Amino acid sequence: MSKSPSVITPVKLIALSFLVFLFFILQISSPVSAIRKDVSLQDRYTCRTTVQGRFLIADDMGQVCDALSIDSHSRCCRGKREQFACHGCNLVSQCCNSYEFCVSCCLNPSRTQKDLALNVKIAKPVTAGTYSSLFDFCMGRCRHNSESVVHENAYLSEFHHCFSIPSNSSGSSGAQAEARLAGINIVIGRQGESCNSVCKSSGQSCVPNKFLLLNQCETMQKYMGCKGGCLASVGSDQPAEVVDDAPRDLNPGACLYTSQQSMLSCDGLHQHTKRLCPCA
Repeated sequence: MSKSPSVITPVKLIALSFLVFLFFILQISSPVSAIRKDVSLQDRYTCRTTVQGRFLIADDMGQVCDALSIDSHSRCCRGKREQFACHGCNLVSQCCNSYEFCVSCCLNPSRTQKDLALNVKIAKPVTAGTYSSLFDFCMGRCRHNSESVVHENAYLSEFHHCFSIPSNSSGSSGAQAEARLAGINIVIGRQGESCNSVCKSSGQSCVPNKFLLLNQCETMQKYMGCKGGCLASVGSDQPAEVVDDAPRDLNPGACLYTSQQSMLSCDGLHQHTKRLCPCA
């Protein structure tokens, strides 16, 4: 007996249609994983660079290269280069003979503490702003550093691109202070004499931006007796040593450093002190 052909019932037809529809939905909703992820579609880091030099450029990755070696897309130095290079730099004084290598060396986290650098004022007034990044600090500090000049209009040496964080009365290390006093004559004045007078008597001039380095107990104790101790005070005649025959309330024999750096001055004097003066 022959079999009768199977009949597709309405129920089977509906079920088959649903399966086809479900298969279609799954096909169009599955994630497309076979499309190549083109590099040009991804975010690309763009370097910031210095613009001061005629021949060299430093990028914010701490690399130095010539202008022709800058990648046209990323603006970074092209190829594998030394990072945080310090060529032509004195690592004790933290000064370099090249602006670009000064910036590169400054960017090294082991040489410049970012949290301290970002608190440095861009200018002297209290209302002045601070640097927004370590790269901004390094660019600004290496370009404008009052501690690398003498008489306000001449460089102390060819190593005049300095990235050190400005010193204060609490003092930097002795070795750093000595290096930054290179080319400066430290002279002890006579009682009641200003530093302008002290330096002039030896045919030199007082260098006011070096007082910060002298306004420290460690430095004063090296050049003066300080047998009465080292005390914080306030006065335009400081740093200085109180003479032995001064009234007892003035602490005879003591070395004094001023707690108000804005008072540091070449023309300050006091009848009972001998000043420590930076001359050049």
